[in-house]
Amino acid sequence: MNNKEKAILVGLNTGRSSPGIEQSMEELTLLADTAGALVLDQVIQNRETPDRAYYIGKGKAEELAALVQMHDADMVIFNEELSPSQIRNLDRVIEVKVVDRTALILDIFARRALSREGKLQVELAQLHYLLPRLIGLGNQLSRLGGGIGTRGPGETQLEVDRRVIRRKISDLKKEITSLRKQRQLHRQKRKRNRFSVISLVGYTNAGKSTLLNTMTGADLYTEDKVFATLDPMVRRGSVDSGKEVLFTDTVGFIEKLPRQLVTAFQATLEEIAEADVLLHIIDLNHPDHVNQIRVVREHLAKIDPDYHLREILAFNKTDLADDETQRAYLSREFPGAAFVSARTGEGVESLKENIAAFLSKQRCRLKLYLPYSEGKLYAELQERGDLQSVQYRDEHIEIIAVVEQDLADKVKPYITSTGKNRGCRP
Repeated sequence: MNNKEKAILVGLNTGRSSPGIEQSMEELTLLADTAGALVLDQVIQNRETPDRAYYIGKGKAEELAALVQMHDADMVIFNEELSPSQIRNLDRVIEVKVVDRTALILDIFARRALSREGKLQVELAQLHYLLPRLIGLGNQLSRLGGGIGTRGPGETQLEVDRRVIRRKISDLKKEITSLRKQRQLHRQKRKRNRFSVISLVGYTNAGKSTLLNTMTGADLYTEDKVFATLDPMVRRGSVDSGKEVLFTDTVGFIEKLPRQLVTAFQATLEEIAEADVLLHIIDLNHPDHVNQIRVVREHLAKIDPDYHLREILAFNKTDLADDETQRAYLSREFPGAAFVSARTGEGVESLKENIAAFLSKQRCRLKLYLPYSEGKLYAELQERGDLQSVQYRDEHIEIIAVVEQDLADKVKPYITSTGKNRGCRP
């Protein structure tokens, strides 16, 4: 007997979206399946801009209501975040549960979170999402009875007033801040032990956890679904010549990642900001992997504008997409990128060698106050470094520069700790 909630998907084709509407709807289908829905049908409307009242327009909403009745659907899932008024208006016309893309992703996160920290962060994101929507959810709450879009805080929590929710948000922030401090202590300990940290980043379902298992011999949970990993996992491994490093597996990114999640998961995303190397994993078998690279890089740029100083690209799943013409093209477009199969191990040893070489000549951005007496060091900085800013002060030269790690080690006594330093190991 199938107990899945029956859903109809709805998308808007403005002609300006990237990726195209077909691939975006395929991704929404994957998200719905991961959340436990049975997708019965989908509706795509062509219009330049969303309707302010109904997102798809009242006429199309009425057509959708008829389709819902025909399929005996339980819910309608929209491929964008809807405003509270749009949800309220659609609810009146369609008369089944209305779930937008943000609520769907939050629901998946609520299912996947395992650690105390992960659950707190998901709950915080859900409450931030629900707070402005409480008034518009009145009719839905009376007939939901649980299911997709209501996991996490629970149905009774949705019905409390805004004052109580704001108090709960405040309490969650305090607890997350405490856990955030614990993470900072762990990172400081790693730096004292001089472990280099390799953070695996990428689009969701790119194979990060599988690759980490292959590179370290770990046995992390993997599944061919989106957001299988939410909590950062740290495992010890080695690269070329047996150099020990720490690999961290992180939450995957996605197009239109809810802003509530980005805010709530700030403590988790700091693992990315503090890593020595960002190993950017790409699913070579995905038809839109180039766009996925763009999406991930946009997210990384928000975490650290200098992320590119620490990024290594690795195209995964070569066992499923072994096209020499495609590989040659990608090698030209993304010089230095690796090609691996996390499942078979192909190319993994070569990737480890690349990481070791990258670490040995890693470039980092730093700010330093160099005394005028250090003329030789200043000359070496001018010769080997990329001097982005030089200001002559009364007692020293204030410099912002991008340099390789060995040169950073030479000027270490003069590096400031004012937040300009990016990618430098201790």
